[in-house]
Amino acid sequence: MNAHVNTDSTSRVGALIRAHRLRIGLTQRELADLSTISVRAIRDLEQGKARRPRPDTVRLMADALRLGPRARAALEAAAQQGRAGGQGWGRPPAPPTALHAMSGRDAETAVLERELSVGGERLVNVVGLGGVGKTRVALEVAERLHAAGVPVLWHAFPGASADYLGCGEPEPAARVAATVADLYGSPPADAAYGGAGTAGATAAGAFGEGPGGGLFELLGEQRVLLVLDGAPAVAPRFDRLTALLRACPGLRVLVTSEQPWEVPGERIFLLSPLEVPAEGAAPDAAAAAPAVRVFLDHVRRVRPEFTAGPADLARAARLCRRLDGHPGALAAAASWLVVCDLATLCHSLDADPVALLDHLGGGAGADRFRAALHRRTDGLSAGARELLDALCAGDARGAEGEFGLTDVAALTGRGLPESGRMLRELLLSGTVRAAHESGGSRFRVLGLVRAAILRTPQRA
Repeated sequence: MNAHVNTDSTSRVGALIRAHRLRIGLTQRELADLSTISVRAIRDLEQGKARRPRPDTVRLMADALRLGPRARAALEAAAQQGRAGGQGWGRPPAPPTALHAMSGRDAETAVLERELSVGGERLVNVVGLGGVGKTRVALEVAERLHAAGVPVLWHAFPGASADYLGCGEPEPAARVAATVADLYGSPPADAAYGGAGTAGATAAGAFGEGPGGGLFELLGEQRVLLVLDGAPAVAPRFDRLTALLRACPGLRVLVTSEQPWEVPGERIFLLSPLEVPAEGAAPDAAAAAPAVRVFLDHVRRVRPEFTAGPADLARAARLCRRLDGHPGALAAAASWLVVCDLATLCHSLDADPVALLDHLGGGAGADRFRAALHRRTDGLSAGARELLDALCAGDARGAEGEFGLTDVAALTGRGLPESGRMLRELLLSGTVRAAHESGGSRFRVLGLVRAAILRTPQRA
């Protein structure tokens, strides 16, 4: 080989490509046409801007350059050495810093940590009603994985909760933002669904060295957690999502959203409100309930001198049951103790719980909360919405508002399979939660949902 080759391992692969290209007299454009790799990608490789090309990119390049066995092996070795020779950051990026300690989610975070680390899950979507604590759980899981040495990339969509400090290093964040935009972008002009020979080119162009921001160049094959916080209900392009996961085999994606994407390979993780104490629970048992612990933490932020006696614990337990253990609702209710006592707050919640929870609707009053809730329920199928209205009106039979699948079938007059699908839809919407205290498969509509729907005039 006559051309000089830079022996620096971080640029060797690009130098080899350039030397072979010049040896056979090809321009970058001609090599791009032969290899189906973009001119920009070839230029970045030769200039050392891209140092860890994907195996598919190396194979296409070697084929186009008509390399023999020894030259091909040398190119593949250089690419492999580049992929192992450092990451696209000086130190592994960390997740944002949570503003408050987390309480009552040990079981959920342990399951998510296990599934995203040693488990086989690559796409986990944490879903639930707004304000239930999806972002806080994601922060905790990301922090645990980062403590175990896993780099964490965090992307917050517009409107996502910002109850944390910082959001990662600027350069990785810019690449992630570009890749997320590409996930939702239009397909390339030459991409054909299911067409032979297009999948590899689409993956390389979108996520390797092309317009996707070079995320593969940043990640390579290392283990990384990507958090997409507050993702829209509309799923990204599935072909591009799978191309990203295929191009970055060590990548795990944790999504928070109000409803699942319903795409193949998605692990839907339903985050329900916190557990509440049973009716008539002893003071010690009430104080140990996750919802009561969270509520009292919020109370102490408002009134640091507050000490809960037996009567206060009973009122706190009653309030938590009234608010279904919803973390956002508990925080909003506690803020009212600046102007009233716990007994008055309980009485006001009995009269109209929605009126005191303005921040759940974006901080603009109870009407906004009801509007936000109706936007959530408007996405339900007609059958599921009719079922929810009937349940809120108290038409289901069962003790203390609880019902089972057979009650739904009797209420709707439909078979168990169809009733089960409607009930699952309500569960995933966050408007209904499982009731485990009585054993068996029992459910109930959230009190906040019932109050909001019953206090709003029926729409045409």
